[in-house]
Amino acid sequence: MELGFDMARQTLITNGDPAPVEWVNPDSNSPVLLLCEHAGQAIPAQLGGLGLQEGAVDKHIGWDIGAEPLSRRVAEKLSAPLILQRYSRLVVDCNRPPEAEGFIPPISDQCVIPGNQHLEAQERLDRKREIFDPLDAAIREGFDYSPRKAAFSIHTYTRQMQGGTRRKWDAGFLCRRDLAAAEALMGSLSRRHPDLTMEVNQPYQIDDTSDWFIPVHAEPRGLRHTLIEVCNDQVQTETQIELWAKMIADAIQDLVAVA
Repeated sequence: MELGFDMARQTLITNGDPAPVEWVNPDSNSPVLLLCEHAGQAIPAQLGGLGLQEGAVDKHIGWDIGAEPLSRRVAEKLSAPLILQRYSRLVVDCNRPPEAEGFIPPISDQCVIPGNQHLEAQERLDRKREIFDPLDAAIREGFDYSPRKAAFSIHTYTRQMQGGTRRKWDAGFLCRRDLAAAEALMGSLSRRHPDLTMEVNQPYQIDDTSDWFIPVHAEPRGLRHTLIEVCNDQVQTETQIELWAKMIADAIQDLVAVA
């Protein structure tokens, strides 16, 4: 599979910036398609670091910590295609509808994002066209390339937001129409590791105003699907990443085997 990215047509992303989409196993005919929308933390050079203090983009507000290596390891174990989005969620949150305020967040976990204040319509359009649209096209390419039975988006979240309650869950499995898939994945992990604290639709819930992949791509295709959320304190080391990748890959294989 080859997806074109014409740098000559870009006005925001320049030659020194990464392409927005990276494929792993692009030619795989696996029945499973994997996605990681918050894998990267790049910021186009023209945006001047969004005016953030040094190190801010390395925190959970800038990306899903640990999600990229976890997703890569799951893809490796399943020999499945994986789509990685390489820009910070503070530039564009590619799992949000373009019309949502959180698509280009002015504030994230009480941190004001200076470079996202009072944007002109053209500035928002440029970010959508050059970062969101290529990912959206890649998702469609992934489904069109080969028949898929299931699709899973892999995320991580922080244990505690600023001023918030400590989240007790080690992982959550988000769904709306395909409750059976979320419960099956969680059940598979629970049987192998009963010590884990997990829940369906925690710490977030799926809806049309705050989510993109499941409402727009997974649900209309009638595939088995789940948005997998792992607490980022569970994927801080190589040992942890390997453990969670094996658990998730095994659970997906169990689900697809009966799909």
